[in-house]
Amino acid sequence: MPAFSRFLRYFMAVGRLGSIRKAADVLNVSASAIDRQILNVEADLGMPLFERLPTGLRLTAAGEIMMAAGGRWQKNLSDVRAQIEDLRGLKRGHVDIAVIDALAKGYLPGIVRSLQSRYPGITIGVRVVENDKVRAAIMNGEVDFGIFFEPQSYRGITVRAFVEVVLGLITRPDHPLGQKKEARFSAVTGSALIVPAEPLAVSQQIAVLEGITGVVLDRTVTSDNIQMIVSLVLEGVGIGILTSIDVFTEVKRGLLGFTRISDSILRPMTLALATATARTPSYAASIVLAEIENDFAQLGYPGAIQTAAAEA
Repeated sequence: MPAFSRFLRYFMAVGRLGSIRKAADVLNVSASAIDRQILNVEADLGMPLFERLPTGLRLTAAGEIMMAAGGRWQKNLSDVRAQIEDLRGLKRGHVDIAVIDALAKGYLPGIVRSLQSRYPGITIGVRVVENDKVRAAIMNGEVDFGIFFEPQSYRGITVRAFVEVVLGLITRPDHPLGQKKEARFSAVTGSALIVPAEPLAVSQQIAVLEGITGVVLDRTVTSDNIQMIVSLVLEGVGIGILTSIDVFTEVKRGLLGFTRISDSILRPMTLALATATARTPSYAASIVLAEIENDFAQLGYPGAIQTAAAEA
């Protein structure tokens, strides 16, 4: 185990940096020691892990497989250590989470703040990525769990909690549409619009709506960034089209209005808290999962969308 652990540490450093010399500097070991470890394993495998190029080292196909396996091994070792510390009565460990961009503000930061005060021994890494990359990170064991849209069609995923999220029109509170709970998609005809672009998941729903209803959108601005769309609406550039979860914080504070698109062809999207079926969460991950799972329902529509006036 120690020999493999040493090799893996050396190998992954070289894989990330593309240079034995740079890895040696970072790890504070001799370059010859790193080179010897890698050459020995390449000899055992009967194939190279790196291409030796004039500009440095590049992973081969075998090296890519080893790099992915090494990441999983390191994560599993961290989980084992956390479980052993649990036996000693210590609430410690590290938890990695992957989430979509919409959760980078409001809800999840609040959960992390609560966890930090109650479990100071647990550290959390939050990765904000595209929807498909959240799913891939869960399946590949890169994170302990994730939150993403539409998990139903994927095997190997266990959904721990889910809510329905709807598509709507985002306006400033003083806009006429902002006073309505629902409106047809055709209500945006002739209006300046700020429209989500790929790879945002909602862009596919908008394309379906356009195709079926025949409504031609006036795309004043398109963006693949939710926060940019929200900011442009706040500046009065136009009407945005996003999901209820995307503007959870702004609508709750009364900064924006959310009007659900009521066309019957449009179905709600499923936002899921999910883990990999083949993997048992560590003790620390179970604590964080339970905390998020307990409050997950508040993200759903219509409970999540309440204006400040409604709350008062």
